[in-house]
Amino acid sequence: MKNILFFIAFFAIHFAFAQDYFLAKQYLNDGDFDKAVVFYEKLVKENPNRGDFTEDLITCYQQLERYDEAEKILLNNTKGNRVHPIYFVELGRNFTLQNKNEEAETYYEKAISTIPENPNFAYSVGARFQKYTLLAYAEKAFLIGMETNPELDFNFPLARIYGEQGKIEDMYVSYLNLLRNGNTSPSSVLRNIDDFITTEADNENNSILKKILLKNAQKDPDILWNQLLSWLFVRQNQFNSAFTQEKAIYKRSDISSLSRIEDLGELANENKAFDIAKEIFEFIVEKSKDNEMTLKAQLNLIDIQLQDKSATTMTSVSSFFETLMTNYGYRNQTLELQIAYANFLTFQQNNPEKAVSILKKSLELPLNNYSEAYVKMTLGDILVYDQKFNQALIYFTQIQQNLKNDVLGQDARFKVAQTSFYKGDFDWALTQLKVLRSSTSQLIANDAMQLSLLISDNSLEDSTQTALKIYAKADLLAYQNKNKEAIATLERILKEHKGEKIEDEALLKQGELLEKENDFEAARFNYQKIIEFYADGILADDAYFAIAQLYENQFKDAIKAKESYEKIIYNYQDSYYFPQARKNFRRLRGDSIE
Repeated sequence: MKNILFFIAFFAIHFAFAQDYFLAKQYLNDGDFDKAVVFYEKLVKENPNRGDFTEDLITCYQQLERYDEAEKILLNNTKGNRVHPIYFVELGRNFTLQNKNEEAETYYEKAISTIPENPNFAYSVGARFQKYTLLAYAEKAFLIGMETNPELDFNFPLARIYGEQGKIEDMYVSYLNLLRNGNTSPSSVLRNIDDFITTEADNENNSILKKILLKNAQKDPDILWNQLLSWLFVRQNQFNSAFTQEKAIYKRSDISSLSRIEDLGELANENKAFDIAKEIFEFIVEKSKDNEMTLKAQLNLIDIQLQDKSATTMTSVSSFFETLMTNYGYRNQTLELQIAYANFLTFQQNNPEKAVSILKKSLELPLNNYSEAYVKMTLGDILVYDQKFNQALIYFTQIQQNLKNDVLGQDARFKVAQTSFYKGDFDWALTQLKVLRSSTSQLIANDAMQLSLLISDNSLEDSTQTALKIYAKADLLAYQNKNKEAIATLERILKEHKGEKIEDEALLKQGELLEKENDFEAARFNYQKIIEFYADGILADDAYFAIAQLYENQFKDAIKAKESYEKIIYNYQDSYYFPQARKNFRRLRGDSIE
């Protein structure tokens, strides 16, 4: 019986304590300090050794401007032989709140003076100064701590402090000291430094970092400095300079891996820096002993070569493909070559028959589900090009069924819809697209919605679907790289179906094709027409983004580009283009992009 009564009493006391603490914290968080202080006074009285209760009570007193009561508690905590110096910081803070700066500085210095005797205090004292944005004192605490005990490393909080103070060079040095001491990873440091770097090589912050890195590289042969310089040059889109650093890393590395150089080549290629990308991939071909890496580099070199569409280039590329096919043959590991060659034969040489033959031979290899799907997807694409729609649908449907819950399967379903659209089976296309509008891939979902709306909107207005059939024909011609014919076909819609819903779709598609034909002024006219006459339509954001890209990349008019991106940011926040528009706008404005 006694035990039962004991447990009842214990749980009652515990419940009361928990309730008091919950209410105290709730009132404190809500800023209701008059009520919070009542509970904290009780909690501190019953739990004098709970430092968190004491600190919260001090906060309440200070918010209520009851500084004398806060001071009384703090002075009591500074008595005895084992005083923690953070209470000196708190006492100083209490005087600062009363604008008694001389008294405050006395206690701040007193906190600092404890560090040489016990450098382990440096972190807690420095962190407490940081909490109250007393950055000069925080810096002093951390520096004295490291000076007293060189094994301590406070470069990370120091770097943060220097960043807040605008001491950029000191900040960089602190971050790099962390790397030199092996106390953090390069990726962690670069994430923090990246906030202060821009894509402009002549930016002051960039120049400071480059100077420090070059100085370190001259003093210390560690490849770390080359890696960081390479990162900086890539950030500034100076791929040539980055390649110089990467070659130095490759020559001095024990592993001698070309993977970093391969990544750099692909990045340069993506950014259309074709000259240096070509040089990088040629270097890989020369140095690599890995057949797969060599082949990948050779295929990248072909892609770069195909930027020139001249007959001479096509003959050269065709001959190179034949050589590669002879050298590598038909193997699982060379599927990328077979697919690339099939695409070249079809979309560049207008020879789908030979392409189909190559891919059917590839399907005879012992392939896993994904490899088989990639081959069948390419085969389906080529059959669509050749207008053998039913055969293409068979391959796309097989992929869809074999990889139902995979993005590749969803992509195949979209191709079923697209192929059905080309052949004029709009109802079946809509059935497939309805499923895809909830795709896990945002790109597929967006494309599905666009095509779905194109079909449904223009079927309601025109029961004969005359204009839609013309658009589908133009879309197929564009797919077949017959851009001029596609442009002319879309012009029929713009003349014969002027004012109908499909007009904005035709303008946008024609604008995209005019860009491919390098008729940028005509493309701009199309996009401007959508903006003027269809500002409330679903393609307005597409037009704003397209015209912004033209102004930025072709007309070199950053002001007008920025204005167009801004329209998307403020008026089309649910747009697919919103994240990229915001990023581009900030870059053009000169912001640091994370």
